[in-house]
Amino acid sequence: MSKVVVLGGGVSGLAAGLMLARDGHEVTLLERDPSPVPDSVEGAWEAWERGGVAQFHQAHILQARGSAALDAELPDVRDAVLDAGGIRFDYMRMLPPTVADREPRPGDDRLATVTARRAVLELALAGAAEAQDGLDVRRGVIASGLDVEGGRVRGVATDAGDRLRADLVVDAMGRRSKLPQLLGDGVEEDAEDCGFVYYTRYYRGDMPVPRSALNTPFESFSLLTLPADNGTWSVTLYATSGDRPLKAFRHEAAFAAVVGACPLHRHWLDGEPITGVLAMGGVQDRRRRVDPARLAGLALLGDAWACTNPSVGRGMSFALSHAALLRGYVGDPEAFAEATERELGPWYDSTVAGDRARLGEMVAAREGGPYSVPADPASRLRAALPAAAGLDADVFRALVEIANMLTLPQDVFARPGFADRVIAAARARGDTRRPGPGREELLEVVSSAGARAAAG
Repeated sequence: MSKVVVLGGGVSGLAAGLMLARDGHEVTLLERDPSPVPDSVEGAWEAWERGGVAQFHQAHILQARGSAALDAELPDVRDAVLDAGGIRFDYMRMLPPTVADREPRPGDDRLATVTARRAVLELALAGAAEAQDGLDVRRGVIASGLDVEGGRVRGVATDAGDRLRADLVVDAMGRRSKLPQLLGDGVEEDAEDCGFVYYTRYYRGDMPVPRSALNTPFESFSLLTLPADNGTWSVTLYATSGDRPLKAFRHEAAFAAVVGACPLHRHWLDGEPITGVLAMGGVQDRRRRVDPARLAGLALLGDAWACTNPSVGRGMSFALSHAALLRGYVGDPEAFAEATERELGPWYDSTVAGDRARLGEMVAAREGGPYSVPADPASRLRAALPAAAGLDADVFRALVEIANMLTLPQDVFARPGFADRVIAAARARGDTRRPGPGREELLEVVSSAGARAAAG
């Protein structure tokens, strides 16, 4: 068995540490944030100081792929999430009323998940890690350098002066990974600002029933509504970072006015707010690679490998499925890197393509010009899917498969006859814009809310 050092105690680091320790490896996990693991859900939400995780209180959902990884690899953690108030969410309950065929299909159970706020999932993972034999979790310890000998990472130096020898070092430090600084050389990076700013508020009460897609696009903004645990849920507005008038979303009055102007979503405000409006910007779509032939003994995991637009909710599912993948490659990081690009790389590419398309739509609305869908068949199908899903039950299921990282878009599109069904259903459905403010009405709603707030 191997000695493994995991850098980072978020979802990916804790999941990897648990899985590898249960496989018999000797695992040391270093987490820079010193705050101890809370003893309650409210403690985790209200008082857990996780300064190393910028998105700790932002909207999260565990997609079906991530839930399947918990079922297969860490069922005790899944049970702990449910015991702590997490919920089971079945996407088939969101089958649009315009779909006539409502008969169940074999495999529908795949289209369900277990989900909770990020703090609750991390609390369940941290509790299991604290009790796990063979896993030494050290909080408040910072990796200050990597020991590299002969083109191989041999261990980690800490700010406390310790030197930890390792057969494998796992970078699970998330979006803010300091790997380039620790190495100084050898990290390749592709990065672009995904172009969005997020404004999130949490509520508590009787869980709202979705009346539209969880992530609903409007002309120049999108609205994301996510059920969570213990009667809590999040509502997120996101806009382009260059849309100055919509920076007013950070004000509670404007936030409520915009959500209230969306008839299928305003009921998500029918609860007690438990936070203010939490803003987050400067988010990148970024993928890193380390040449294992030049620098062996190092594995990049979860957001430290690739991070994406939070609105599609793939971070925690990436983390859990990536940690499960690592189990088979502890002794061969080069093969792990190849498997990562083969198994998860296409999902990163698909997410970036979707971000670019949505950003183009929103910028066009902001600037008053039309947005033209690219002429390639894949882009046309991707654009037609939401409309077609409102009439065709199998297209709806396919859309859920893609959204939940179960089946890649290109594999769905390659199904016999699928493309023709999508185009036919989309044409039959016609205009599928959700009721809500267009650009001019949106600006008026925001301006009026600001004026009312200023007047007291």
